[in-house]
Order: sequence, then structure tokens, then C-alpha cells
Amino acid sequence: MIKTVLITGGTSGIGLAAAKIFFEHNFNVTIVGRNVERGRAALKILGVDERRLFFIAGDVSNAAECDRIVADTVTRFGRLDALITCAGLYTDGDIRSVDEPTFDRIIGTNVKGTFFMSRAAVNALEKTRGSIVTVASDVGIKGNYFCALYAASKGAVVAFTKSLALELAHIPIRVNCVAPGDVLTPMTIDQLKRSGESVDDLSSVYPMRRIATAEEVAEAIYFLSSERASFITGAILSVDGGLTA
Repeated sequence: MIKTVLITGGTSGIGLAAAKIFFEHNFNVTIVGRNVERGRAALKILGVDERRLFFIAGDVSNAAECDRIVADTVTRFGRLDALITCAGLYTDGDIRSVDEPTFDRIIGTNVKGTFFMSRAAVNALEKTRGSIVTVASDVGIKGNYFCALYAASKGAVVAFTKSLALELAHIPIRVNCVAPGDVLTPMTIDQLKRSGESVDDLSSVYPMRRIATAEEVAEAIYFLSSERASFITGAILSVDGGLTA
């Protein structure tokens, strides 16, 4: 039986890189994103194969949408073996600049989306003894200047992952988290444009003197989802070139 992975935020960045790796390892792959055009473009990058690839347009900040996304995936492929919650939004700035709509948008995607996608997937994952991998951030572990809202959202993902891992260990559904530092993705490029910094500026604070590629983070995600990590649950795997060390 071919296994199935569901990846939110799968149309770009870490999510798309993860989709490539799972597809190469012969998984059926569902990718989720809000933008239909970006979804179609992602399918072309992956290599359109109606038997093994599926794009769902959806908003993970809506609990009913999360239920629909999981149901549509199971209807399409007959099973679910792994959930990867890559959908995430970034914001920075002084706390005094954060308004309520921004707060709701960041928490809605990063925290609510992770929570309700996981809730929606549990019944299907129980049948396959599958796993969940969430995506947090180095700032969810150590904090940083001028990104209190984003750090709060990713810190919540870290705490959620550990708690859910304990809750589901007896099933067993494994629940783990990757916590990247800066990654060379479209979101990071946008961040740099706003700040006037360069990739070299960003790299200078890392012990390894560079930032990660999306593929490096995706490899960690795949490992945590695989049988090679069969006795790992509740782990927060830093993929940050030593930044949090």
C-alpha cells in the first residue's frame, strides 16, 4: 500500500521542498495552500501525476476547512500516514506596531492551523499508526528582538507538539517538531527586502556562517516522519546551524 502525506503550506518554501522528498520516496502527496495559481505551479514543479499528487485550496485558520482538507485527502488516497504542518506566516516589528487583525492572522495560521489540522488528522493517523511533524522556529525556543508575536506563535507550536506527543503516544501516533533558523525561502527574501539586509548579513550570526536551504529542513521533516525515527516522539529538532546552541 502506498503511503500518503498531507503537507500544509506545500506550495512554496519548506513545504514544497518536503513534498518533493516525500514524492521521491513514493508517497502520495497532498499539498495545501490558499492560492490556486500557486498550487497549480507547485504541481508542475513536482511533476503532475494525478495518481499520486493532489492540491487542495484551503485556509487552515478555519477549523471546518481543516476537517475538509483531511477528509478530501482520505477520499482521494484512501489513507493518511503523515501530516506536516508547514503553513506559517511571519511578521516583525515593535510590539506597539502590532494591531489586532495582524495578531489574529498570525495566531490563526501558525497556532490555530497547526492545532486544528492535527485534530482533524488524528482519526486517520490512528488507523495507519502515522505521525505528525510540526514546524516551529528558533525564536519559538529562544526568542529574538522585534518579533514577539511570531515568537509567541512558534513557542505555542513547540509546547503543543510536546503535549500532543504525550497524549497520542499510546496509539501510537508520533508527534515531533522541526525548529529551523532562517531558511532561504520566499518568506525570508521578503523579510530581507523590508529590512534592507542581505543574506550575508543574516548568515553572519550563525556558527556555520550560512542559513539553511529549504531542502535541508525538508530532509529533517522526512526523517522524523519515517520509520528511522520510530522511537522518537515529542522531540524539537533544531535545524539552525548551531544558532540555539
